[in-house]
Formats: sequence, structure tokens, C-alpha cells
Amino acid sequence: MITERLVQGFPDLAGKTIAFCWPYKGEPDVRFAIRQFRERGARAALPAVGNPPKAPLEFRLWWPGVAMQSGVLGIPVPVGTEVVIPDAAIVPMNGFDEQGYRLGYGGGYFDRTLAALKRQPLAIGVSFEALRLPTIFPQPHDIPMSFVVTEAAIYQVQTQGLMHITEEVCATLAPENRVDCTMRAESPGYSSPPCYAHELAPGYFGEAAPMSNDDAPKRESRRMQNAVSKIS
Repeated sequence: MITERLVQGFPDLAGKTIAFCWPYKGEPDVRFAIRQFRERGARAALPAVGNPPKAPLEFRLWWPGVAMQSGVLGIPVPVGTEVVIPDAAIVPMNGFDEQGYRLGYGGGYFDRTLAALKRQPLAIGVSFEALRLPTIFPQPHDIPMSFVVTEAAIYQVQTQGLMHITEEVCATLAPENRVDCTMRAESPGYSSPPCYAHELAPGYFGEAAPMSNDDAPKRESRRMQNAVSKIS
């Protein structure tokens, strides 16, 4: 359904340069949509972490059979192909909110990359409806998607929030009405960066704090108390 909505809702991507992500773990696999766009004249590109690692991503042209190597997290990236600026980026999301902001893996790569590009690509987030959140508490550097595509719908990101539109309506939108990454939120807190509170203060999240070897008698006593409670 995600493939169908991408292809039907964004026919103007044919003939354009499209950045996408090789599927990782449980992310939506958009390679089937990319294949159809390529059959209609599009070029595809995959992101690669630059040097230094915190620099914006670079997008390298990809096609079936091109030489690949293992990149960050073991995700394959093309070797030695042309670096391009994409017209559109199809971006996976671990979560998304009512304002079109996304949760990634905490590295901030896509936000830095989109902010660094002089020509803003059409940012299409892909995710599953079950991962929709009221807010991710975006930070000032976070950049919202222009559209969100799930198995259930296409949403255009507008000032007032996500607006459900049909594939037919999406396909007729003029280019100037597609890209709108001007929104910024006043950040009330952290969003995608990882939380290290559990490392600073064991037991912060309510879990039992780890015990040293000196605490072994206490641990055994607690285990016995639990066993007795279950029996009684």
C-alpha cells in the first residue's frame, strides 16, 4: 500500500533524482516504488555518511548491480558513483507526529543534511500508521517532512498539522505547493537524540539497579522472598 500511494501520489518524480534509504530492520521497503520510478526515467540515490561523520550526508547514485560496500549500521552504500543533489528524498521514520516531524535513530543526519542543502528536496516521510504520535517534542534544528505516507493514507504537512489527501489530489499539486519546510517548533524538550539517563542514574526508569558482587546475599534474600510470596 505504501508503494502504491507513493507511485500514484507522486507521478512527477518520474524523471527526477530521488534519494531513498536501503531498508533497515522493520522500516518500510520503498525499493519497489523506486523501481517503478526508475522505469519512468528517474535516477535513484542512496545516502552515505560523509567525513567527518557528523557532516551532512552525501547522496550517491544507485542502480541495480552497482558495486556496494557496508556503511554505518551495516547498511549498504554505492561505491564511487556520482554524488548528486536529490529533487526528492523518501525518508523512513521510526515515528512521526501531528506536525510532520520524524523520529530517526538519534544521529540527526537527515535534519543536518536538509538544512545544509541550498535547494530543498521534496521530503516524503514513510512510516506505519501505528507509529503516529501526538508530538515528538521537536527541537529547533528538526525539520518537518513535506508529506507523510503510510499504509493508510497520504498526509500533506500544513501549518495546522497533517491533512489527509487522496492520491489523486496529491498527484495534481503544483511543485510550489509541494515543498514547505519553513515550519519550526518552539522546542519544549528533546526528541530524537538518545536518552542516556539510565547510564547516569541506574534505576532512573524504575528498573532494579545493578548489584555488585558484595550485594549477592541481598540478591539471594530478595529472590527467596519473592519465591515465598508466590507460594503463599
